[in-house]
Amino acid sequence: MTLILNVLAAIGRGVLGACRSVGAIALFALDGVSHILRPPFYPRLFGRAFLEIGYFSLPVVSLTAIFTGMVLALQSYSGFSRFGAESAVANVVVLSITRELGPVLAGLMVAGRIGAAFAAEIGTMRVTDQIDALTTLSTNPMKYLVAPRLLAGTLAMPLLVVVADILGVMGGWLVGTTKLGFGSTTYLASTLNFMQAEDVISGLVKAAVFGFVITLMGCYHGYNSRGGAQGVGGATTAAVVSSSILILALDYVLTEMFFG
Repeated sequence: MTLILNVLAAIGRGVLGACRSVGAIALFALDGVSHILRPPFYPRLFGRAFLEIGYFSLPVVSLTAIFTGMVLALQSYSGFSRFGAESAVANVVVLSITRELGPVLAGLMVAGRIGAAFAAEIGTMRVTDQIDALTTLSTNPMKYLVAPRLLAGTLAMPLLVVVADILGVMGGWLVGTTKLGFGSTTYLASTLNFMQAEDVISGLVKAAVFGFVITLMGCYHGYNSRGGAQGVGGATTAAVVSSSILILALDYVLTEMFFG
């Protein structure tokens, strides 16, 4: 009986801890969004975060997208050839890239790069008392550190995903025309005829949500880090892991909303 009570108590503590964390993150997000909508604004900080998320993430996102498109074309052709449906390769590539793989893979790459960077930067400021110094100087840390990053992440991720979609389809076209024997004109015509605006728009909406989540997790874990260098390292790890899990979970939720 005692063992059962201990197990139930441990489960209860876990559930309460999870609810506490969800509530804290929700309040942090609401506070950050409220500061986006109220002046003063810091355009220089927004521009810096936008370049960091968008421009400097282009290489890793581009390479991920183009090789994903190439592999997807090869695997689709291998599977469809068993049923004599090789002509559907272009359709599957463009549908998979625009709806799912473009925003999800771009989000995971940016989470590993930007989520960790924001958590480390803000976490270092927290443990070295620089955030307290901002408050002493009558500067709201949420408005100065968090709001510009949240806005930049929400706006930059869709642009990254547009590039990822184009390069992913290009990777499929490259393999299809050079290795699988498709005609270039036929492949591109099949891609354009099959692609719909809803597919692209759903991917861009996902990208905006993922961008907000990535920057939110990076800022939240960095802002609440404690314990010196070890605490900053833990915050960085937590930011990447939580961002990745939320991206995959929200991907299902958004897919259900759009296509369920």
